[in-house]
Amino acid sequence: MYDVHNQKKLVRNFFDDLETATLDDIKDTLHRYCAEDYTWRGYFPFNELNGVQDVARRFWKPIMRSLTSLQRRQDIFMAGDNEIDESPSIWVVSMGHLMGLFDFPWLGISPTQKIACLRYCEFHKIEKNRIVETLMAFDIPHLMIQAGENPFPEQTAAHLVQPGPRNNDGLLFDPQPKDDGEKTLASINAMINDLGTWQRDLPLHDELKRTWNRDMIWWGPAGIGATYTIERYAKQHAGPFRKAFTERSPTQHICRLAEGHYGGFFGWPNFTATLTSGFMGRPATGKPAEFRVVDIYRRSGQKLAENWVFIDLLYFWKQQGIDLLNSQREG
Repeated sequence: MYDVHNQKKLVRNFFDDLETATLDDIKDTLHRYCAEDYTWRGYFPFNELNGVQDVARRFWKPIMRSLTSLQRRQDIFMAGDNEIDESPSIWVVSMGHLMGLFDFPWLGISPTQKIACLRYCEFHKIEKNRIVETLMAFDIPHLMIQAGENPFPEQTAAHLVQPGPRNNDGLLFDPQPKDDGEKTLASINAMINDLGTWQRDLPLHDELKRTWNRDMIWWGPAGIGATYTIERYAKQHAGPFRKAFTERSPTQHICRLAEGHYGGFFGWPNFTATLTSGFMGRPATGKPAEFRVVDIYRRSGQKLAENWVFIDLLYFWKQQGIDLLNSQREG
């Protein structure tokens, strides 16, 4: 059995204490669980923050002030060795929604006085019983849409308050068989390797069938949306995305892991590519850009069945000269 019990317990306790902390307690709460040289990477406009004080002041305190009565609603929770490290480190992953009452502005987004959900995914690196590094991905454009400030002209698929796994078994609080995680990681790695077919003649549908179940679901970010089945995924995302970009660099990850039937990865950035055709309802710019991406997967059988995807679209479009976070208010 694969056992990362202590690391999971640390992160779960951190989540519990953070959720019950007052605004004045947030910094002390982070101090109890995080290292002195804590590194925090967050999607735009936060980027990289260093130290507990900076993370508390710039991210946690403002969002907890705005989304009052904030609670974490997890759909996936897992941990494992990072296969990217030469000396594998332990990372704990949580994915779901941060839900609260949107009572006060956040990042200039207008409050609604109603329930709001911010999609998130966190990767926490654990050393010596401390969180030393965090990647925090979130779907700010989806929160903007909930507030009536849609920054996108169109999207090819549907965007929802996304559900968790079909099997409702994504909270891996208990130890999982080691060979299940190994199989999941092998499926993820096979899919990553097949991304190289961008440069070959294998048809997209044939490529996807190698590593995905036919009834796969791709839960994409706001602005692109979610899509169901290989055929619709190819039509509504993979095909348009590949048509829009050229000069795609090799994939690079900071962390890649799996436990049980779940796994995932992130990079900073994952890859670069140049926008040479229309994308998301906007024309080509000819500009290269970095892509910050988080992928979380569920495996069924030998292939991948579900994929929750976070793309830092605010950062991508900022590199293209478009400030989506402020465009609605400027217009």
